[in-house]
Amino acid sequence: ILARVPKALVSDVTRAFRPSRTAAVIVRADDGVERARVGESHGRAMGLDELPPELPLAVVATEDRRFYDHFGIDMIGLARAMVRNIRAGRTVQGGSTITQQLAKNLFLTPERSVKRKAQEAMLALWLESRFSKEEILTVYLNRVYLGAGSYGVDAAARRYFGIGAGELDLYQSAMIAGLLKAPSRLNPLAAPERAHARAVQVLENMAAVGFATEAEVQALARSERPRTLHAGEGPSAPGAAAGSRPSARYIADWVLEQLPAFVTVGERDLRVETTIDSRLQAAAEAAVARALAHKIPGGPEQAALVAMTPQGAVRALVGGRDFAASQFNRATQAQRQPGSAFKPVVYLAALEAGLKADARFFDGPISIAGYSPRNYENTYSGEV
Repeated sequence: ILARVPKALVSDVTRAFRPSRTAAVIVRADDGVERARVGESHGRAMGLDELPPELPLAVVATEDRRFYDHFGIDMIGLARAMVRNIRAGRTVQGGSTITQQLAKNLFLTPERSVKRKAQEAMLALWLESRFSKEEILTVYLNRVYLGAGSYGVDAAARRYFGIGAGELDLYQSAMIAGLLKAPSRLNPLAAPERAHARAVQVLENMAAVGFATEAEVQALARSERPRTLHAGEGPSAPGAAAGSRPSARYIADWVLEQLPAFVTVGERDLRVETTIDSRLQAAAEAAVARALAHKIPGGPEQAALVAMTPQGAVRALVGGRDFAASQFNRATQAQRQPGSAFKPVVYLAALEAGLKADARFFDGPISIAGYSPRNYENTYSGEV
């Protein structure tokens, strides 16, 4: 069976540590607070000896308790999962080992088919024949997806807690291990209560196999709440990440449009420092929300806001009510004329040029370099 593994799939641990990746673009306000992150986030590749022992133990206790006993495929675990699924009448438990999950992450697509499961099993056997358990677990922890665009435990630790994976405590390790079941649904930034409940379940799994005591589990279940970074907090560690407000994506998309004129985005993460003022941005978002809070028949469904300094620095930008509902940025992409709202700008320029309030002009047809302005009614008023 091992001889049938395609040569193109042959890799080694060093190559697996350096996967191809898409760079992340981190957009920060002028005070260093992260406003948004677009793209994948990869932390530092870390060996087992650099991680707190609780983290790999939490993963093994939850994902593959017989990891150190099987040969890549856990026949006992498969039989147990099959019985539970038959009794439930649906899939409630999977039988994939950590080695099988790694094989899928390294070489295969998420496709669900008998052929893919067979390929996964063959690759798991090949991995077990070539690498030690420690090497397999190490690569798995550094490659697995853990939600919010984070790949690997170090990226997840920085994303959710603002610290490196080597600094995680028991509760934080359990929370990250819990993400493996459903990274998006259990993301502690989006669903802190679900993430907490899952972390407690992981702690109970650890206690069941002797990796933690029941007293530790009960104490943490009572005392701990989700401890993650949220929007507005400024992580000090390089590469640390805070949660992004949904409206911040309007700013991020606008920044991404400008980037090609300044820099080429390669494989390294790019941090963009902007002139956005966090306090003014929060006030702008609140102002737009208030303006749209009371629905008026025939009234506006959307609103946008831009605040700038006289020198042209954008201090706040809101492109619409909700980025998730509409990605159209009305602050930068809308083509509607400003209409009478622009008159104060024209009048101010005139006053600064020395014109008086009683100055008279002749309102009639005029052409400037081929441009002929007119009003809505297409009429002229003579002397005004």
